[in-house]
Amino acid sequence: MTGIVLIVLGLIVGGGVAWQTSIISPLAASAQERAAAATARAWPAGPARHPLSSGAGIPVQQEPSFGRTVAVVVIPRFGAHWRRVIREGVDESSILNSFDAGVGHYPGTGMPGSIGNFAIAAHDTGYGDAFRNVGTLRLDDPIYVETAAGWYTYRFRNFQWVQASEVGVILPVPEQPGTAPSARLITLTTCDPPYNAQEREIAYGTLEHFQPGRGAGPPSGR
Repeated sequence: MTGIVLIVLGLIVGGGVAWQTSIISPLAASAQERAAAATARAWPAGPARHPLSSGAGIPVQQEPSFGRTVAVVVIPRFGAHWRRVIREGVDESSILNSFDAGVGHYPGTGMPGSIGNFAIAAHDTGYGDAFRNVGTLRLDDPIYVETAAGWYTYRFRNFQWVQASEVGVILPVPEQPGTAPSARLITLTTCDPPYNAQEREIAYGTLEHFQPGRGAGPPSGR
């Protein structure tokens, strides 16, 4: 798996040419936001569609097959309308570059709400600029993950910058191979600096709350 992840991390690149940023990216961003909103609207208001396990009252869906929808992520710090579909896998052409997703879930890492590390990836520049503003996150900023089961509220904790070959950031306990996890983490990975794939910018968060049922939006007052 390590070899595969190394290849994948090496492929997460920002838009390297002006036309991607000035023309394609705004179009893709708008399409990705509409797709995320439509995906959430299509989920039933009742029980989740996917088989769930539960620990401490927190439902965890089974990992889907490649290319299937995992969740919708909503990060208010990135803008009032910012939301993206998270799909299984981090393939560039079908997921990170697509007009109806933009964010990918690293296969084999945790799922929303699980103990361990729910690790996701997106471009910083190009094809929707999904994680362009990762560096603007502030301590305790909410990162909402919506599924058919409800809302998972993560809180941003800290940044890390690593080389493109560093895969330890998506381990169940980041940078600690072989260590059994006890926390419920989310990890966002993207390239840094913009228009360059030299390094990876990593943002970590911890699960604070799960709210069953979807309602009209993210949990209020949190």
